[in-house]
Amino acid sequence: MSRVVVKVGSSSLTTVDGGLDPERLNTLVDTLAEATLRGDEVVLVSSGAIAAGLAPLGLASRPRDLATQQAAASVGQGRLVARYTARFAQHGLTTGQVLLTVEDVTRRGRYRNAYQTFAKLLELGAVPVVNENDTVATSEIRFGDNDRLAALVAHLVHADRLLLLSDVDALYDGPPSRPGARRIPEVRSFDELGGIDVTRPSESKVGTGGMVTKLEAARIATTAGIAVTLTDARQADAALRGEDVGTRFHPTGRRRPTRLLWLAHASETQGALHLDDGAVRAITERQASLLAAGVTRATGSFGAGDPVDLVDPAGRVVARGLVGFDSDDVPAMLGRSTPQIVDELGAEYERELVHRDDLVVLQP
Repeated sequence: MSRVVVKVGSSSLTTVDGGLDPERLNTLVDTLAEATLRGDEVVLVSSGAIAAGLAPLGLASRPRDLATQQAAASVGQGRLVARYTARFAQHGLTTGQVLLTVEDVTRRGRYRNAYQTFAKLLELGAVPVVNENDTVATSEIRFGDNDRLAALVAHLVHADRLLLLSDVDALYDGPPSRPGARRIPEVRSFDELGGIDVTRPSESKVGTGGMVTKLEAARIATTAGIAVTLTDARQADAALRGEDVGTRFHPTGRRRPTRLLWLAHASETQGALHLDDGAVRAITERQASLLAAGVTRATGSFGAGDPVDLVDPAGRVVARGLVGFDSDDVPAMLGRSTPQIVDELGAEYERELVHRDDLVVLQP
């Protein structure tokens, strides 16, 4: 038995007009149900809520503004889950809807609650159906796409595998339509992909992801010790059975706190703290917390708990962290020792600017 997170994109569930395609959805559910009945624990991360809401609202294509996207998601999410619930029920399986925001995988208390929900659903034999909570997510703090969401969910639920289903059957060494383009069957290190162009835009009118986001999701998962397979929905059954389809990404690292994965790979920082050389060495070599004494200036507007870049004197981002103070409070603290800050500003300032547990050093 293995625990697998399966992510399916909007383009794999919709018609050319952008509406839900019942046949495609039913085929996917039948495949996942078979895997579940074989003994696998399946978590489904499904796009399609916004796409499902387009037609009922009279929208011809995916809206660009956040408010209309949220309205479409509000209408479409119920329709999407209702279809999943009905089809899984034909196999005797129950589904449970889980809507997540970034804070659910970065804040300790909410992370624990989310994990317990998933664990109990799987223990009871249900299939969790996951999506970002588009109706309340803000443009500043969101996963950005369901590929990253799926990678973080895979880490959260302690998955053995992540299966990314898309409208492409694998990663190729060039445009798949080009004669002679070859499928890349496996990737053991992302250094192997240095010469491959993956920046081509998606042709989908309803999705947000592309090959770039799928590779980023694969990087997030593999650095956390989770194997990843990238293929199209038509080969989902073969991929779940471990057959040689798509592109398999081998694990390259070990598990670490999900909020650190998010900081390293998926966060949008709200500002920056500029460090002197001593502070850079402290956080990168000694894994120390960041103190105000080593910060020369702060830029941007951020609140306590927001992600910020940590920048060395040459202007390079060397780390990211969750800052402990609002941007308005930081200038008065810069360059001063903690005792000095406490004497001048009060005991509530007796803490790190960024605690080492909320800090991730970035790879060169």
